[in-house]
Amino acid sequence: MGRFGWVLWVVVSVSAWSAPVEKIAEVTHPALGEISGIARASEPGVFWVHNDSGDSARLFAIRSDGSVQLPPYFLASNPEATADDWPGISIHGASNIDWEDIAVDEGVIYIGEVGNNGNSRRDLGVYVVNEPAISQIYDARALRFEPFRYPDQKTFPGTVWHFDCEAMFTDGEARYYLTKHRQPGQHLMWEPGVKLYRQDTFPSDREAELSLIGSRDDVTLATGADLSPSGAHLAVVSYRKLWVFERPASGDDWLTGRAFVIELDRPQVKQVEAVVWEDDESMLLVNEQREIFRVARADLDPL
Repeated sequence: MGRFGWVLWVVVSVSAWSAPVEKIAEVTHPALGEISGIARASEPGVFWVHNDSGDSARLFAIRSDGSVQLPPYFLASNPEATADDWPGISIHGASNIDWEDIAVDEGVIYIGEVGNNGNSRRDLGVYVVNEPAISQIYDARALRFEPFRYPDQKTFPGTVWHFDCEAMFTDGEARYYLTKHRQPGQHLMWEPGVKLYRQDTFPSDREAELSLIGSRDDVTLATGADLSPSGAHLAVVSYRKLWVFERPASGDDWLTGRAFVIELDRPQVKQVEAVVWEDDESMLLVNEQREIFRVARADLDPL
């Protein structure tokens, strides 16, 4: 190997080993066409995912290598089927108008029917589902649908288009939503900023009014959020950046916590739609193209 080849090999090798955002897998299961939410399952090493709007109401379980988990008896009872034929776990009593994020807490799954691209929906809310046994279940039933509304939206569509949500997480008894902002009347024209709302009550027979907790101008186009297993850090991903916020010293305005950030290389990560903590030190990102990336918390830079 010549000197130039040796230097090139060293540069490429160092770059490959030191890249802070590493592609580790791709989901190839045919039914998972556009993943928009991911959450840690109770079973170690497994994650719940769902498709974006237009799909049937169903969930899939995957591992970080992109493999889809399915009940063994699905293949045993369908001799001509392959794993690619697995249709996922149907959620009865639910519909996927615009599922955007998912959270799991103490064996309960919360599916965010929260997408609101046109800022005109009056049927936003969350489906509550007892976590299915991955190795045994074909179907599950939504226990209930818990509707909510934004306290500062008075018209439909709004005079400002700040009422779309693609990022949701739970913390204790509360549920939180982060908004994605557009220019009024412009589905593909963005505005900077994010607002954080909290839901404290969860009726199923009327809309719960959210509480506006805080906002931040430099977080734009939030598409996913997840609380770390220890509860010490909140990850928020956008098309352009990955943010990690430390739990605030007081109160629950996570956007005021000490912040860490890493720029995302758009040609590499494309359209990132979801984030989940693998453990307290690393996160997984999933894009619309079904690629999975790993990022270490230590690789983010403090602001």
